[in-house]
Amino acid sequence: MAYSRQQPCDSYFVESQDSFPTSSNQDYAKMIGRRRQQAMADILSKQAYEAYVEDTVAHMKQMEDETLPDVASIDIQQEIKWFMRPYLIDFLIEAHAAFQLLPETLFLAVNLLDRYCSRRVVYKRHYQLVGCAALLIAAKYGDKKERVPLIRELKSMCCSLYDEEMFTQMEWHVLNTLGWAIGHPTVDTWLQLALYDAADDVEVEYMTLYLTEIAMYHKDFVGSKPSVMASAALALARGILRRPEVMDTHNLNENMILLQLSQKLDRPSQVLQRKYASPHMSGVSVTLENFLQQQEAASRRAIPPTPPYNAVASGKMEPTPEMFPGTPQKPYGNMVNGYMTPPITPEGEYFINGNEIKGYHQAPRCPVTPSPSNSHPYIQSQAQYQSYHQDMVMN
Repeated sequence: MAYSRQQPCDSYFVESQDSFPTSSNQDYAKMIGRRRQQAMADILSKQAYEAYVEDTVAHMKQMEDETLPDVASIDIQQEIKWFMRPYLIDFLIEAHAAFQLLPETLFLAVNLLDRYCSRRVVYKRHYQLVGCAALLIAAKYGDKKERVPLIRELKSMCCSLYDEEMFTQMEWHVLNTLGWAIGHPTVDTWLQLALYDAADDVEVEYMTLYLTEIAMYHKDFVGSKPSVMASAALALARGILRRPEVMDTHNLNENMILLQLSQKLDRPSQVLQRKYASPHMSGVSVTLENFLQQQEAASRRAIPPTPPYNAVASGKMEPTPEMFPGTPQKPYGNMVNGYMTPPITPEGEYFINGNEIKGYHQAPRCPVTPSPSNSHPYIQSQAQYQSYHQDMVMN
C-alpha cells in the first residue's frame, strides 16, 4: 500500500474554547455560584427570622432596659456638664467616619460612654479619653477587625494629650465598671428590624440615621429607649421625605419623642451636617435644610396680618385730644439692641444763644451688656475641639 502524504488539518493545532474553558468563563461560573449561594442564604435567613423574631425582639427589649444610662446620675457630675457633650460627640463622629466603622458602632460607643458617666465620677480632662475608650470597645465588639482603630491612631487624634497606657487603663476601667456587659440593641439594630418588612428606600434609612444622630447631642434623648427612638425617627423621616406612613398607631412615648425631635432640627451640628451632605448618604442633610426652609416660608404665608383694633370706631371709647396729635414727636431716647435708652444729659451749658459751644464732647455711653446665648455653638473641626479641650485641662 502506497503511502500518500496528506496535508495537516488547519484546525488540528487550534484549541477549542469548548474543550478548554477560559478564565472569563470560570469567573462567570463562580459569579453564578455565588449568586445561588446568596439566594439560598437569603431564603434560610428569612425562614430563621420568621421562626425566632418574637423571641429575639423580647430579648432585645430586656437588654435595652438593662443597658439604659441614668440621666439623673450624669446630672450630679461635678466637672463634666451637658454643654460639653456636643464637643465630644463631634469628635466621636469624626473619628468614626475616619475609621469607616459601622453605624451601630457609633451608637454603641455613645451608650457605653453614657453608662460609664452615670456610674463613675469623670473629670473633664478625662472626658475625651473615656469617649475614645468607648469607641475602641464598641469597634472591637461588633466591627470588622481590620477597621478597629489602633491606640497610637487615637493618641494622634487626641494630639498626644494622653499616653498609650492611659487608653489601655481606661478601656479596662470602663469594662470593669460596666461588668463587661457590652451588648446593647442600638437604634440601628431596631431600625433594620423596622425596615425589614417595609418597602422604604435607602434615602429613608439615611434620613432616619441622621435624625437619630442629631438626638445624640441633646440631653432630652439620653434616657430614651432605642426602640422608641428608632420608631419615632423613622416616622419623622417618612414625613419629611413625604413617604407613606406604614405604621398604624404610635404609643405616647413615640409621639413625645417625635415631637421633641422635630423641635431640634433647626440647628444641627456642622460636623454632622457635612457628614450626611455627601452623595453616598443621599445628601439627606441638604434635604432636611430645604424642608425646614419650605416649612418656615409656608408658616409665614399662613399667618394673616392682625388688623388694628379701633376702639373709638366700635363705640367702646370716647375720643380724647391725645388721640389726635399734631406734629409727630421725636421718641424719647434711642433704641439700642431693641431697648429704649434715655438721652444723655450734657454737662454744663450746651447751647448759648442758639449756638453750639465748640470743643464740647458728649459724655460717653456705657456699653450695653450682651445677652447670653441659650445654646452653645458646635465644634466645626477637630482642631477647635483640641484647643477647647486643652483650655479645660489647663484650667
